Amino acid sequence: MYTTVPGSTEQSSPIRMWADPESVEPQALDQLRNVAALPWTHGVAVMPDVHLGIGATVGSVIAMKGAVSPAAVGVDIGCGMAAVKTTLTADQLPDNLGKLRTRIEQAIPVGRGVHHKDVRLEAVQEPGAKKPLRGWHDFWEGFDELEPSVTRGKRGRVSEQMGTLGGGNHFLEVNLDAQGAVWLMLHSGSRGIGNQLAAHHIEVARTLPQNQDLPDPDLAVFLADTPQMAAYRRDLFWAQEYARRNRAVMLWLFAEVIRKEFPKVGFDKAISCHHNYVAEETYDGVDVLVTRKGAIRAGGGDLGIIPGSMGTGSYIVRGLGNDAAYNSASHGAGRRMSRNQARKRFTVDDLKQQTKGVECRKDPGVVDEIPGAYKDIRSVMARQTDLVEIVAELKQVVCVKG
Repeated sequence: MYTTVPGSTEQSSPIRMWADPESVEPQALDQLRNVAALPWTHGVAVMPDVHLGIGATVGSVIAMKGAVSPAAVGVDIGCGMAAVKTTLTADQLPDNLGKLRTRIEQAIPVGRGVHHKDVRLEAVQEPGAKKPLRGWHDFWEGFDELEPSVTRGKRGRVSEQMGTLGGGNHFLEVNLDAQGAVWLMLHSGSRGIGNQLAAHHIEVARTLPQNQDLPDPDLAVFLADTPQMAAYRRDLFWAQEYARRNRAVMLWLFAEVIRKEFPKVGFDKAISCHHNYVAEETYDGVDVLVTRKGAIRAGGGDLGIIPGSMGTGSYIVRGLGNDAAYNSASHGAGRRMSRNQARKRFTVDDLKQQTKGVECRKDPGVVDEIPGAYKDIRSVMARQTDLVEIVAELKQVVCVKG
């Protein structure tokens, strides 16, 4: 259940918090109160993995009337998860998982890597789907309608990044559930183009008259029925679709690797969900724009994915449809310290210990992703039993990071 956080003014919108208030940084509480005090805010729901962000906290769901704040979406527009259950079981996996990890890395570029030859996008068929993914022609035509100052000369790079992982906390994993079934899972977003579009629109919003006296300039908004809002929505929804398709391509490539190793493998229907995005929804009879920045939609029956860290496992969940949380749930464990703090506090030896039993990178380049830098995923799940029910608990045996 949630607790109610007092706002900064009597006019502030309600802040409903599923996190432990004692665990939330004071700066993050300030960000939540700043958002709730905006005249366009209908309400704020705070997820149990909440932590400090830019403008708006990561792990917050913000409903606005006639307005949207790009910083409340995040700069990795459309970032999210995809997963699929296979017919493989743990005893069918090889003893040496290093070779499997290498084949995954060869098939799907990570970090700054791109595809150096065309991926047959028209052949992309998500695991468990009956038909290939359609609409590629219209999708790429939409690229030509985006903000030209951002996209000019970048069509080739953007197409080369389609079906690539990126770096940071993005990952590809082979997981096992409690019954020993093998799952494939990945986490990624809209790559460079989504970040660049978001940065452009955040800067545009800062210049608008309605945003000159905000408590935090990063909370600048676009207002409904303005050219700036129309331009943002156009670019935003295209970037969200890019992110969705990017995950679909990677999941297809991932499944092709598994098929080559295990020709008789079968797949259930894939699960996919954004956790940095905007949706048009209605609550309390009011049409609102809901920004989920580090949160998934958890409407009644919605399947979602809540990852932990590279050594602790993840959850497949089903939404319970809690309107008080704007039908949302957490997007993961949430960081409990910054990347710089993690690098200073932990060593490669710590990383090796905390990822014992997982085939993954164990070098200085990923120390900032060590499990100890994240909140306890079990505690996070325990605080949102009224938001989601657990369908499957997964534990990774292979983790690929950029």
